[in-house]
Amino acid sequence: MSGAATTSHTIAVIGGDGIGPECLDQGLKVLSATSEKHGLEFEPVVYPFGTDHWLRTGGTEGGETLPDSAFADIQQMDAVLLGAIGDPRAPVGLVEHGVIMTLRVGLDLFVNLRPVKLYDQRLCPLKDKGPADVDMVFVRENTEDAYTAQPTFEAKGTPDEVASQPMRYTRHGTERVIRYAFELSRKRARSHKLLMIDKANAVRAQDLWTRTFEEVGAEFPDIERDHAYIDAACMWMLKNPEWFDVAVTTNLFGDIITDVGAMLQGGLGIAASGNIHPGQVSLFEPIHGSAPKYKGQNVANPVASIMAVSMMLDHLGHAAAARDIEDTVARLIRERKIESLSAGVQPTDVLGDLVAEAVAE
Repeated sequence: MSGAATTSHTIAVIGGDGIGPECLDQGLKVLSATSEKHGLEFEPVVYPFGTDHWLRTGGTEGGETLPDSAFADIQQMDAVLLGAIGDPRAPVGLVEHGVIMTLRVGLDLFVNLRPVKLYDQRLCPLKDKGPADVDMVFVRENTEDAYTAQPTFEAKGTPDEVASQPMRYTRHGTERVIRYAFELSRKRARSHKLLMIDKANAVRAQDLWTRTFEEVGAEFPDIERDHAYIDAACMWMLKNPEWFDVAVTTNLFGDIITDVGAMLQGGLGIAASGNIHPGQVSLFEPIHGSAPKYKGQNVANPVASIMAVSMMLDHLGHAAAARDIEDTVARLIRERKIESLSAGVQPTDVLGDLVAEAVAE
């Protein structure tokens, strides 16, 4: 499994749908250049899972998303790199749930880690805010809440229909992600402040989060505790992003606020995330969608996939290699060699070559 002493790793690569495979190819290109420079070895095991595979294997008549045999293999690997999943040829959420949720829940990846870091002021939509103001990390709980509850429909298709999908939290799930966030706050050593975001004034089930945050926080006297309701947190993040360092929140709220954060750093074209279980096989991915209309055109921006590779390296204990990729991307953005984070400005493979060559220098 993963660890700082290990220099050789086997990783699962799932390109997914749309632009996913071609962006991930550029991430692997940068991984190869970085590995050679830092004396690391990576063996990628490529899997075909996504909508094309689901259709080839039967589609609505029983197509595969992520079979048990492949999942068993992945459990023995060191990490997973995942492209984007989603295609209008499949029912909404079917392939996404079959691949992403199978991995998140099956591997018990209870932390969704989303760094929000601005590398150049020109990328930020906020007036007078620069890199010193936008440098935060969100710790989103990743295995509970409404996302993993079963929906129910009463009187479906009638005027009296009622649909339900409960927000469900456990002490175990809440405590472990809050504890992870406190430990991260200590490691970050930036402001030594942890913000907990909930909506316990209206969603009273989240009182579990409020109480757990206070109880676990007592074990971390060096970390200042702060609290905000989700609506206020979104407001303050846009007004004063410099107030934010590390924040921990629920699965649903974390999904929303981290995309707000992505826009502060320049958009989904640079945003990456880790789906993490510390010390165990974990998954890393870009945040952008699959954008099927751009598939195969070599116009998608692969920077987010490259940043996902950086996060993976850090998780596997190779902090210097991870920082090398991040610093290289930041420098290329500041020098405007990476001209934009949008699609269609520079070819996908050209950007991959640019970063790989710069890392190798």
